[in-house]
Amino acid sequence: MSTRAPISGVVTTFDNAATLEACLASLAFCDERVVLDSGSTDATRDIAERYGARVSVRPFEGYGPQKQHAIDLATHDWVLLLDADESLTDAGRAMIERTLQAPRADGYRLPRQEWLFWRWSHAGARANWQLRLFRKSRARMNTVPVHAAPTLDTGAPQDLDAPFRHYGEPHLADRVEKVNRYSSGMVVNKRRKPIRGLGLRIVLQPYVAFLKLYIGKRYFLNGWAGFFAARTHAFYTFLKYAKVLEAQRERDQSP
Repeated sequence: MSTRAPISGVVTTFDNAATLEACLASLAFCDERVVLDSGSTDATRDIAERYGARVSVRPFEGYGPQKQHAIDLATHDWVLLLDADESLTDAGRAMIERTLQAPRADGYRLPRQEWLFWRWSHAGARANWQLRLFRKSRARMNTVPVHAAPTLDTGAPQDLDAPFRHYGEPHLADRVEKVNRYSSGMVVNKRRKPIRGLGLRIVLQPYVAFLKLYIGKRYFLNGWAGFFAARTHAFYTFLKYAKVLEAQRERDQSP
């Protein structure tokens, strides 16, 4: 029987006591679990140590740099990168175990199943595929603020039907707070180069974003939860462009 390549489960944390146990339990099959904490004040680090994770602490310097440092701490070349509010399903674990017996790519995109306020997303809705399983020697985190993600140095990742779950915000107020925070974080990135048709983007892009999620990804199958998710995503799209315009006007009016 073939043995699989060793793998490091990597997680970044900050006050994630409510969800970290499920995350680390789902990574029990990994050859090591690495947790990089940003200075939690709750039981996050105690939980990580109880699950046998190798815990380090580093002040938060941005999503991309923090995740990259966590990846660099991994002992093994193959990394499974999860957020602390995510967990791998049993089916996902089995698929990864089989795939790493004879990997055919340097990275794999996995389908993320979303918790939408009070329910899991409908099976007929389209999953959000993300690069989460990769050789750390062939991948780096990109520099996009807030939504930083790993990218392969060369070649394209393959899709692997190894689902993982994201325990999203349980309340609409939590989602709105996150939308406001994330849109502010995107302003610096959006201002790095001129945005053509900024006014039109402010007006039209929220509608496009809503339709892409509600119709394109079939969130209409999720009832009101899907509608709320699509509408708050449209609001996020509006805010990130509106805040760029606001910053431009404030800069132009400054003495």
